[in-house]
Order: sequence, then C-alpha cells, then structure tokens
Amino acid sequence: MSRDFDDLSLGSLELLCLTAEQQSFTAAAKVAGLTPAAVSRTIARLEQRFGAQLFVRTTRSVRLTDGGRAYYEQCKQALVQLVEAERALNGEQQAPAGMVRLSLPTSYGHYRVLPLIGGFRAAYPGVQLELQLSNRNVDFTAEGFDIAVRGRNPPDSGMVARKLEDAELLMVASPDYLRRRGTPLSLPELEGHECLHFSLPSTGQIVPWLLRLDGATAERLLPGAISCFDDIIGPVTLARHGAGIAQTYRFMVESDLATGRLVEVLPAHAGASRPFSLLYPAARHMPRRVRVLIDFLIERLAVK
Repeated sequence: MSRDFDDLSLGSLELLCLTAEQQSFTAAAKVAGLTPAAVSRTIARLEQRFGAQLFVRTTRSVRLTDGGRAYYEQCKQALVQLVEAERALNGEQQAPAGMVRLSLPTSYGHYRVLPLIGGFRAAYPGVQLELQLSNRNVDFTAEGFDIAVRGRNPPDSGMVARKLEDAELLMVASPDYLRRRGTPLSLPELEGHECLHFSLPSTGQIVPWLLRLDGATAERLLPGAISCFDDIIGPVTLARHGAGIAQTYRFMVESDLATGRLVEVLPAHAGASRPFSLLYPAARHMPRRVRVLIDFLIERLAVK
C-alpha cells in the first residue's frame, strides 16, 4: 500500500473536527489544550494541502464550507472507527463504554423508552446516556445525536429506519366531563364538545384527529378552544382533569382506563394508528455503545 498521508497527522484531523463542532478556533484550542494560533495554523496547512477552503471565517466565529462539511463528516466517522478499533485491540470492546445521545418524542419517551433505561444501564453500566425529550426533528450531524425515535413515517433521508410499532389512537374523557357535557354517541355530536388538540412545533398547525370510518382512516379537524403547543402529553393531562375530550395513543392511557380515571369515547371509531420508528445514520462502522442500545430497544419495543 502506498503512503498517501505522510504529511497529514491524525491530530490535524482531530483539530479540524473540534473546530467544526466548536465553530471557533479559540474554543477548539481550549478543548485541545493548545493556543488559538496553533489551531489556526493547522487548519491553514490543511487548506493549503487540499487547495480548498474548509472554513469561512468571521470576526465572531468560523463555519464549514460545503466542501469542508463533507470532509468533516468523513473525518469524524474515520476517527470513530479508529477509536473503536483501538478499543477492540485492547479488549475494551467486551464492555461498551462512552456517551450515547438519544432523541425521543415526549409521548414515546415517557411511556415506552424511559421505563427501559434502568434495565439498559444495569446491563451496560459503562454506557452513559443523554436523553432529549422533544417533538422536533433533530439534525444528527449538527447536534451530535446517535439515535432518534420519531412518530409518523420517517422521511427518505439516508437514515436507517427500524419500525417499532403502529401505535393505536383512541378518544378519551374523564367521567366528570361526560357527566357535565354528556357522552357523544356519534361523530357529529363531537362538534358540540370541547376537543383538546396538539399543535406541531415545526409549523404551529393543529394535528387533525385520525378516525376509523367505514373501514378506512379519515382525518377530522374538530372544534376546540384549547391547543397544546409542542407537548402531546398536555391534552391527556387536560382530559384527566375534565377539560374535554382528547385523542391520544392507547399506551398513554392504559392505566387511566383500567382505573376509570378516563373513559373511552366512541370506541367504534378508534383503531387508527401512527407509526414509531428508530432512526440512526447509515454507516459501515458503528460504535458498540450505540449498537447495544439499538439492539436493546428493538428487542423490547419492536412488534415481532
């Protein structure tokens, strides 16, 4: 094999990645224990070698050019592979270790994933977890996430998508609300009730309810004066306290239905569903700490 990188050190590539992530020569230098001038000189040497500009510099920050971002992503993956190869050689790979960042929607996070985390940590005590619960779509590269769970059909974005389940939807209300306002016996009667809604954080638009009608699924936007922005658990909390009727996932209200705290409304029109999938970037090599978490979640959550 010929030598293609005789004047290109791994330290230079690490500094490039640090600078890209910190968006600052000064911040990257602080992390690396160097001077900002040393970091700047290293980046300049790389740009001279490639004959291409990697960063756009301003007085306040630096940011990657399009070509620089493509090179950074490849370098980051290569460095991860080298670290994992060294761990395997040293025998450390038998015990996965390090940080995994996981983004979860609030509903699926609270009711499906978080109850499993104690068991995962007991099995893999060397793996640290940073869990973000939010209903927005994250940027894996820019925000440094390893895995995400998302509802609805995932976009064709080059990500690996592993289906977990189709979560059934139903309508619920508290016994107190139904005593005060009456129990709707048909879909037209919902028009006279307080329907509790959820608004998408990305657009601010109210999410229509999905109802089963004549064997098919139909969307309906029903009247209601209350909408919870970005928190899909909010309408359920409101329903528990008699504020109206909410459509939600069955897994979120199973205990409420069992105790009578909530009552299912119009069960003949329940049964529509939305999918939840586990997403992660496609890569030839994946750190074992990430792989064991993916396998753990799929084993316990994916419908067989």
